[in-house]
Amino acid sequence: MDKKELLLKMLPGFLPLLVFILADELWGTQIGMYVALGFGALEFIYTYLRTHKVDHFILLDTLLLAAMGGISIVLDNDVFFKLKPALIEAIFCLIMGISAYSPKNIIMDMSMRYMRGVEVNEEARAQMNRSMKNLFWIFCAHVLLVVFAALKLSTAAWGFISGGLFYILFGVYFAYEWLLRRRARKNIPSSNEEWVPIITEDEKIVGKAPRSQVHNGSKLLHPVVHLHVINSKRELFLQKRPMTKSIQPGKWDTAVGGHVSFGEDIGTGLMREASEEIGLDIAQAKPMLVKRYRWDSEVESELVYLFVVKTDLPLVVSPDEVEEGRYWRRAEIQRSLGRNVFTPNFEIEYKIIESMMNA
Repeated sequence: MDKKELLLKMLPGFLPLLVFILADELWGTQIGMYVALGFGALEFIYTYLRTHKVDHFILLDTLLLAAMGGISIVLDNDVFFKLKPALIEAIFCLIMGISAYSPKNIIMDMSMRYMRGVEVNEEARAQMNRSMKNLFWIFCAHVLLVVFAALKLSTAAWGFISGGLFYILFGVYFAYEWLLRRRARKNIPSSNEEWVPIITEDEKIVGKAPRSQVHNGSKLLHPVVHLHVINSKRELFLQKRPMTKSIQPGKWDTAVGGHVSFGEDIGTGLMREASEEIGLDIAQAKPMLVKRYRWDSEVESELVYLFVVKTDLPLVVSPDEVEEGRYWRRAEIQRSLGRNVFTPNFEIEYKIIESMMNA
């Protein structure tokens, strides 16, 4: 279920409230409530006859309208009634928050009941999760505005904030999303852009995406290889990232680091990256896999395969891939740790391989 479908499913549930706001302006709170309840009942019956299903959102909205409207009339205090839309929205906000920020995606689970047989890939799930997070904060802000309007502002102002403003906020948000999609279509990756596999943490391939997309904050998990080269003098070869790099420019990093292309296995990807970046033939060097771990940054999520090789084979850095490269002594590395000289990724990995420099 996409965002447009979600909004369309929500709209009928809010119609009784909008009818009440209009009727309240014309005939007052009591008559407005009766009109809105009648409308809600007719809408519920019509929806049931058309779909043969109970629309729980319309039913809940109408029942809450009756309960809080009745309390408002009995107590002669319309504050109870005005807080009603905030209560409904807060419940949906809670569901949205749980779905967006916890492993239990209630909205996705409910959606899949209506999309039997339709598979949702990792990329689509990530996009839906980002949208739910955005909608969650919009809901939270609107709930607070409705509560403030109910307690402090006039009935007319409350009516606009609880009704019209809700749709204005969503209209602005969906217009923003539409512009983003339109912009993305204009920036369709070129045919020669590298494509990488999208994977799960247990290494199952669930799709593919262009390199630019996995670096744009989408958090699509993809595999990368890192290779540390140690010589017989117990020195560690590092490369300096070019200033043209969008991620950690000008920092010193592992000897080899790169993506595994779609269709490659890990060994083939490592062989290609080692040859491209430092001219090393790993068939002769025989690297060893030390660790596999997940790395999350602000712009990407990687499943890193960390290799180490001990060799004195000559290394030749490629000016197209690396700004410069050289061997570092252990003491020199330790003096520079935590001083913004190395990439955060390297400093984590150095703790893993440091003992191997002494072996």
